[in-house]
Amino acid sequence: MASEETAGGARKATKSKLFEFLVHGVRPGMPSGARMPHQGAPMGPPGPPYGGNSTVRPGLTNPSMEANRKRPAPSQQQMQQQQQQQQQTVQNRNRKKPVGFPGASEMPGRQMDMREAQSDPTLGSNTKRRKMADKILPQRIRELVPESQAYMDLLAFERKLDQTIMRKRVDIQEALKRPMKQKRKLRIYISNTFNPAKADAEDSDGSIASWELRVEGKLLDDPGKVKRKFSSFFKSLVIELDKDLYGPDNHLVEWHRTPSTQETDGFQVKRPGDVNVRCTLLLMLDYQPPQFKLDPRLARLLGIHTQTRSCIIQALWQYIKTNKLQDSHDKEYINCDKYFQQIFDCPRLKFSEIPQRLTNLLLPPDPIVINHIIRSVSLSYEICLILL
Repeated sequence: MASEETAGGARKATKSKLFEFLVHGVRPGMPSGARMPHQGAPMGPPGPPYGGNSTVRPGLTNPSMEANRKRPAPSQQQMQQQQQQQQQTVQNRNRKKPVGFPGASEMPGRQMDMREAQSDPTLGSNTKRRKMADKILPQRIRELVPESQAYMDLLAFERKLDQTIMRKRVDIQEALKRPMKQKRKLRIYISNTFNPAKADAEDSDGSIASWELRVEGKLLDDPGKVKRKFSSFFKSLVIELDKDLYGPDNHLVEWHRTPSTQETDGFQVKRPGDVNVRCTLLLMLDYQPPQFKLDPRLARLLGIHTQTRSCIIQALWQYIKTNKLQDSHDKEYINCDKYFQQIFDCPRLKFSEIPQRLTNLLLPPDPIVINHIIRSVSLSYEICLILL
């Protein structure tokens, strides 16, 4: 029993001395509080932070001795690519995850944004296509259930109805883009007054017979609060009198619209004379949008006399589709038939060339021509025009 206690005390003393040696550097037999003197290089890995000049771990060869093992320095382009990849990684990490998206935390890489899913048209079309395919019954079920044919007929009717609604929607959108056309009536009043010569007139104007021509008008059933002036409907107005009576220099009365033109309710012409005078009124309407008269050859081909530029181009495209003039290999070109070759003077042309070539085939529209006789008595009459 005593020997066991002695052995236990010896083991404790040995452990205590070993602890002092490892921690405090005190060897067995040294006085209490003494320490082992420091010898050699300080503890720690070799290198400048702990003393020493070697930059290589012991046992390793100097990299400068083997140039072929050196890693080449990255180029500037590679560094830029690495920076871009790091920035992209940071952006992907900072991107907010869509709320309620199933499995968003487990999705690796770039997270899908719900806004991108909504803006991508292919996602919706694929979903709709899958839904439409899911509605179709397999052939085996249709054979087992004869009444399922009514369901298939209903699907066909639904598909046809969807196509009709889509076509009508496109037609409505196109109609909204085009300006609304309304037919209105413009009533023109043409009147003339005759002033016979007076023998006892004191001034020279009263001693000579003269006449006065007035051209006025108004728009019937005008819903606007502000009534339009008569001259606002026209680009120009020309009154041509008898050339034999008034000579080549005084037989024309012209009015043309300019940016500074003041609108008026009518036009008035006064000339001396006591005989009947033939005159011609030429009224050039101010079309909005502008209209053009087609070249006679193109007008016969398209069946259009006067129309807007957009309608003319649409009629050309309809003729091209009807006669299959579009090149089957290169859709950008049109293979001209004999009529197109006579009009455009080329066997083949591009779609982009049509507006430029069409400019030479468009002419100003014909004016409204009114023949009138200015009589030596006062009279008036009305003319009603329909404005498109």
